[in-house]
Amino acid sequence: MFIDIAKIKIVSGKGGDGKVGFHREKYVAAGGPDGGDGGRGGSVIFKVDDNLSTLLDFRYKKKYVAAPGEPGGGKRCKGKDGADLIIRVPRGTIIRDQKTGQVMKDMSDSEPFVAAKGGNGGWGNTHFATPTRQAPRFAKPGLPGVERDIILELKLLADVGLVGFPNVGKSTLLSMVSAARPKIANYHFTTLVPNLGVVSVGEEQNFVMADIPGIIEGASEGKGLGHQFLRHIERTALIMHVVDMTGGFEDRDPVEDYRIINRELEQYGAELSERPQIVVANKCDAPGTADKIADLKRAALDDGHMFFAVSAVTGAGLNTLMLAVGEQVAKL
Repeated sequence: MFIDIAKIKIVSGKGGDGKVGFHREKYVAAGGPDGGDGGRGGSVIFKVDDNLSTLLDFRYKKKYVAAPGEPGGGKRCKGKDGADLIIRVPRGTIIRDQKTGQVMKDMSDSEPFVAAKGGNGGWGNTHFATPTRQAPRFAKPGLPGVERDIILELKLLADVGLVGFPNVGKSTLLSMVSAARPKIANYHFTTLVPNLGVVSVGEEQNFVMADIPGIIEGASEGKGLGHQFLRHIERTALIMHVVDMTGGFEDRDPVEDYRIINRELEQYGAELSERPQIVVANKCDAPGTADKIADLKRAALDDGHMFFAVSAVTGAGLNTLMLAVGEQVAKL
């Protein structure tokens, strides 16, 4: 199951309390204070795990608590530090504060991130001895841990993002050029989760392509599957805009479809409308599409986009398209 958003609570460990203790030894009538310091509480640390591709693990477990530090001992023995809690997330996960919405960390690199630092251990009574107070009977308690409500958002890391209306052939195209096997059927919103495929062009070059669930008019305002999946193309270097030349069930105008999707990308923000784009006229082998292909080509070229006509089912034009995409990805 593909889970790309999760809300969890994290709590770092409390610091151990300082010890109130006094030196006891034979023939030593009044030994001085020798209480040790408490140990530091464990921190909550996020690390990237490239073996993970979803936030499914966080669907059932909602609270993560690090171990507390142990209290100090006699003979100035320091308490043991609490073990850090390591939380592993897929690469590309955004860690966001639930209350403020502020991004705390983008886990796209391999650097671990300390989201909640453990509390410091308290001082033992050794620290409080003075010439006038030689037997202090108090120590400092450990500091409490940090408690945070956070949101984890997964944004896929892909070189190319496939966008377009539902049922225009994006999944079919992905299945033809890569080893990915997404669900393919002749109805809207067949694709409910993003699919990734690795496309090889030549012997040494390959790139990752993401098939994003179909976008409809109003997606930038949250309609359909809008906000859930538009974020997955924020990281893509190149957008491949697939347009159905037959107009689908509703006999839509391909040029109008092209305009609507680009308008949604612009309204969503994240500079998606300024991202390099390749316009792909799919189902170009269907009868009566020649004039529609010419109109779409004119509109795409006027906007400064590359244009290709293909048939994802028969494979016509796919090799030329993938070579061009490979060249663009290498440049970007």
